[in-house]
Amino acid sequence: MTKQSAYADINGISIHYEQSGNPDGFPLVMLHGGLGSTRDLDVLTEYLGTHFRLISIDLRGQGKSSLGNALLSYAQYQNDVQALLDWLDISRYFLFGFSDGGIVAYRLAAQNPTQVLKLLTLGSSWRLEEGDPAVETLRGLTVEMWTELFPEGVAYYQASNPAPNFPALVEAVKTLWLDTRESGYPCDLVAQIDCPTLIMRGDNDFLFSLEEAVALKARIKDVSFANIPFTTHAAHQELPALVGPIIRQFFLQPNQTP
Repeated sequence: MTKQSAYADINGISIHYEQSGNPDGFPLVMLHGGLGSTRDLDVLTEYLGTHFRLISIDLRGQGKSSLGNALLSYAQYQNDVQALLDWLDISRYFLFGFSDGGIVAYRLAAQNPTQVLKLLTLGSSWRLEEGDPAVETLRGLTVEMWTELFPEGVAYYQASNPAPNFPALVEAVKTLWLDTRESGYPCDLVAQIDCPTLIMRGDNDFLFSLEEAVALKARIKDVSFANIPFTTHAAHQELPALVGPIIRQFFLQPNQTP
């Protein structure tokens, strides 16, 4: 399946994005997780590419996108994605986000109800409260720890980013993860999400607890929930043969297709 890689000058940086799948299909925008890249979502192409025009975006500073001088925040990611979609003249779309990408997706769906027609998130927190066990995990992350866990991902970043500085990126992303201001997690904004929504998490996800997923489900109007057995945070990569068809089925439900 052909993949087209391109760049756009957006908000003072160069954003890298890829288009693949069915060029005549309905747009499905895909956002990767923190310290990741578009390639982390490639595993889903075989399940979605036949049906949708896939637009996968490297978030600011990650993958092949430049970092720029703006303070990293979920609001900044949201502004970048919105500006890129405006530039691509995409005004109605489905939206999938993993982890950080899903947090950005909540914000987009809440504040762009006429544009986001369906929303699916995987492993994506919606708030960060004091005492959440994820706080210490996020605060304690080091460059060495991440490099040991994801050596291929770090090597890819070093080889492909236009101005690689992984220690600086890790510090910027940690600040974003711990941001409890309005520029951070969507929190009560999620109640504004109007479109059909599917919340997914791996059953053993240590960052997005079952309790938090259930609390989120209670705040969104038209929502379904999938807890994926035998997986942790990146369920789409751990069990793509299970997760991929669920994602496809959600976006293809005939009574909700635009």
